[in-house]
Amino acid sequence: MVHFEIVGPDAAALRAFYTELFGWSYDIDSPVAAEVSDAGNYGFIEPQPGAGAVAGGVGGGRGRDAYAIFYVGVGDVEAALSHAERLGGTRVMGPATNPNGMLVVGQFRDPAGNLVGVAGPGDSPQ
Repeated sequence: MVHFEIVGPDAAALRAFYTELFGWSYDIDSPVAAEVSDAGNYGFIEPQPGAGAVAGGVGGGRGRDAYAIFYVGVGDVEAALSHAERLGGTRVMGPATNPNGMLVVGQFRDPAGNLVGVAGPGDSPQ
């Protein structure tokens, strides 16, 4: 993945939500295509310390809804989901632990309705 976007009708509120939730900072001086955002209202996310390659996966099955999502790494999935709720987000799923106990995930909708995931370490291998 080379880029992701989170777009909603109140860009400033979304930037504030993600700054508070994940500590993101933005460069709002860079130009962006008019088809993507209003001029002066798009914030490119500044590089984060420790950020590395982005892993991905494709899956699903009969009866599952189609969607695209990105996951942000956090130390504590429950704490991140609770924080998102306090900031006006809505919990969709989680925390949920994978079968080997090494990964915990959750999902929430931000105040604009975008689906976002959080992922963190599990307690221990099973």
